[in-house]
Amino acid sequence: MIDFFKKKVTNYPDYWLEYEKNFTKKPIEDLSLVRFVVLDTETTGFDYLNDRILCIGALSLIDKNIALNQSLELFLKQEHYNAETAKIHGILKNGGAYCISESAAIEELLGFLKNAVIVAHHAIFDITMINRALERNGLPRLRNKVLDTSHLYKKTLLNSNVFKKKEHYSLDELAEKFDISKKDRHTALGDAYITAIAFLKIRNRLKGKGQLKLKDLLKMG
Repeated sequence: MIDFFKKKVTNYPDYWLEYEKNFTKKPIEDLSLVRFVVLDTETTGFDYLNDRILCIGALSLIDKNIALNQSLELFLKQEHYNAETAKIHGILKNGGAYCISESAAIEELLGFLKNAVIVAHHAIFDITMINRALERNGLPRLRNKVLDTSHLYKKTLLNSNVFKKKEHYSLDELAEKFDISKKDRHTALGDAYITAIAFLKIRNRLKGKGQLKLKDLLKMG
């Protein structure tokens, strides 16, 4: 008799199995030893179902150092195109950049991420867009822990009477607050770099409230 309740076995590609192996070890709590990957995506729009990722930019960050020699910038082949959003990110259809398929981009991204803690600004958007791409390619969702700089920044204002807190803070606002150059704003790698510097500034502020460990940041972000 067939067991209809038997769990379905899925054959995932080798690169996904290698990615999963990174999560068998106990997470590191000492922030000076934790590897963070700060990332950003540029997309055709903001619809999780119908829009697609155009570019992924990511930087590796360990302790207080942005490892510029450990960066990733992937341009994806465009099946979707939105002329209005192209005015913002400047990624044109057939614009000359070397583009790879969505599946190839996922493989490269997972290989770069490993078990790093992801940092992003308004992270729910970037993570959801990546998870949608994973789903389209028959893969589970990302397993990485995630920190959102917009949430963390608000934690630095808890005891501040100078500014009235807002629900959301844009990356432009954080760049202005921390005097970060916006030269490469609205490029995936440029926005990842701005986010990385903002994250380090925010960490310094939060550190003033006491010794921080990874679990503390995860509770806040």
